[in-house]
Amino acid sequence: MAPDDTSAAASGYVQPDIDVKALAGLLDGEYAEIRDLVRTNLGAHASVLEDAERLGMDAFRERVRDIVVEMAGTGQTGMGFPTAYGGGDDVGASVAAFETLAFGDLSVLVKVGVQFGLFGGAILHLGTARHHDAYLADLVAGRLMGCFAMTETGHGSNVQALGTVARYDAEAQEFVVTTEGDAARKDYIGNAAHHAELAVVFAQLEVGGEAHGVHALLVPLRSGGEVVPGVEIEDDGRKMGLNGVDNGRIRFHGVRVPREALLNRFADVTADGTYVSSIDNPNRRFFTMLGTLVQGRVCVGGAGVSVAKVALTLAVKYAVRRRQFEASTGASSASGSAGASGASGASGASGAEEQLLLDYGLHQRRLLPLLARTYALHFAQDTVRGQLHEVFTGDDDPQARRRLESRAAGTKALGTWQATRTVQECREACGGAGYLAVNRFAALKADSDVFTTFEGDNHVLLQLVAKGLLTDYAGEFEDLDQLGMVRYVTGLAVETVIEKTSVHKLLERVRDLLPGGDEWDREAGLLDSEYQLAMLRYREEHMLAGLARRLKAGVDRGRDPGAVFSRVQDHVIALAHAHVERLVLESFVEAFKTHPDGGNKVALGLLCDLFALSTIEADRAWFMEHGRLTVQRSKAISREVNDLCRKIRPLAVDLVDAWAVPPGLLRAPDLLA
Repeated sequence: MAPDDTSAAASGYVQPDIDVKALAGLLDGEYAEIRDLVRTNLGAHASVLEDAERLGMDAFRERVRDIVVEMAGTGQTGMGFPTAYGGGDDVGASVAAFETLAFGDLSVLVKVGVQFGLFGGAILHLGTARHHDAYLADLVAGRLMGCFAMTETGHGSNVQALGTVARYDAEAQEFVVTTEGDAARKDYIGNAAHHAELAVVFAQLEVGGEAHGVHALLVPLRSGGEVVPGVEIEDDGRKMGLNGVDNGRIRFHGVRVPREALLNRFADVTADGTYVSSIDNPNRRFFTMLGTLVQGRVCVGGAGVSVAKVALTLAVKYAVRRRQFEASTGASSASGSAGASGASGASGASGAEEQLLLDYGLHQRRLLPLLARTYALHFAQDTVRGQLHEVFTGDDDPQARRRLESRAAGTKALGTWQATRTVQECREACGGAGYLAVNRFAALKADSDVFTTFEGDNHVLLQLVAKGLLTDYAGEFEDLDQLGMVRYVTGLAVETVIEKTSVHKLLERVRDLLPGGDEWDREAGLLDSEYQLAMLRYREEHMLAGLARRLKAGVDRGRDPGAVFSRVQDHVIALAHAHVERLVLESFVEAFKTHPDGGNKVALGLLCDLFALSTIEADRAWFMEHGRLTVQRSKAISREVNDLCRKIRPLAVDLVDAWAVPPGLLRAPDLLA
């Protein structure tokens, strides 16, 4: 217990004993076996963390490729593919493996993601038996390296507007793939610069002079290690991070591929040049095609959470061994940066022992709410991974697929933002020692920063989340662009928009459970999970109603729907963020409630309360502006957050140990020795 934890003792609080092994088992869940395999592989290749600094870029790229192929040989990377092709036939296990792989070098992680998630996933989900039989076995084994050529210099998130064109030549029964201008150049394509032999290329399909929208084709890039005629490849060069991944730019100059190169699960072209598809609506066809690739977003979001775990493990362990200032003098006498002098247990001038960093209230405030939020996002990731597994292995349910796409988008955004924020805060919390490359923060920061951009810019993804809320995933969901969404919403009564959403029904049920009638939020206990959930549900519902009213008011005044949407984009993002935070808390509360009684459950309860109250505290201005938080109650929440931090402080090391980051990957002698 922290030295000043008198309030906890006075209240009868008893510090729980944590069973680290049991808690680690809970966190690993049903995928403990595959996670342990990944940890073993990470340990065997831990030297790659040093290679990233020691080797030149070309040599490091080869090292990363070799590790990826070796890992493929253990079965780790192929869990999501059918057993007939050497896979494990388990989508959930493949995501769990990827999450765990993010404890190690992130160039290896991204190389795995490109090869098996993007390239392999596109062939698996967009192709048919002819493609599976031809490529999957070699792909899963690492014998065939490929890339996923979607992004263009002029088009990133707006995939429907891609400029690469694939025109069908009926006489030759071939597609002619052409890069039409520099804006249509494929860019930032992982594996392209050196290793990919085959590319999944997304292009505008033209048949008989008629455009049919974006489709994917398999296009050879190299043969025998040499770039094939008609393909031009340029190395993107050194990046901010992830320099073990060979990103490149690709141009196609009339490259011909056979008709069978079209990945034809959702559409095909017959030999005589007839376009056929089981989905008549082109927008729905496009979104159905992209929806099959949602696993990438789920994986990147989970990887972000794992990066936060590594950073917190380093910072927490450092904070319980590094001493700074005598407790009686505090930091007011500081004349330099904390940690810059290295690890020190030396006494101050008076001979009194200096205080551990994590015993300072401010240090607890900096790290422990991040720890709680990382736990919360872990359980939210469990939820979205489970939904992904159900959607991809169960019956095709369009509504379930839309909800998954929305949840995956939101969880990815919050998970990757958490990584960026946590790495920075933990680096600062380790002072000058955190700035040394050997202590991992330099690589974590440089390599994970782009996660907020991978698989869709986070702000664009949150607009997808809001779209689902506004339309309640209506049958027209795939047909609605931004303008269509505005028109759809303004065609409904605001009350209809609210009534159509599940959040409204949940809030009404919660209100019935809480005392105080309309004062429900002022009467309930701060540590009551129903109160915490109700606050987040109220915020979400209020934002949804406000957004619908703003959209309707703008259109009713005769404004252009596009301009109306542009004016409310800040509101759109705020709504989506509030929605996803509510989902995260629900996942955490559910995990806590179903856990058996004991010290681990008490610890999870403390973390859940800290996540919920620190989330409300962070947005206290909104709650106060909307009459759901008094000044007195706001201050009480801050006091409770401080008290929760003091209670969690003596548990912090056990809580990060339960994440089971392999010791060989921490590689931080200045922080942990």
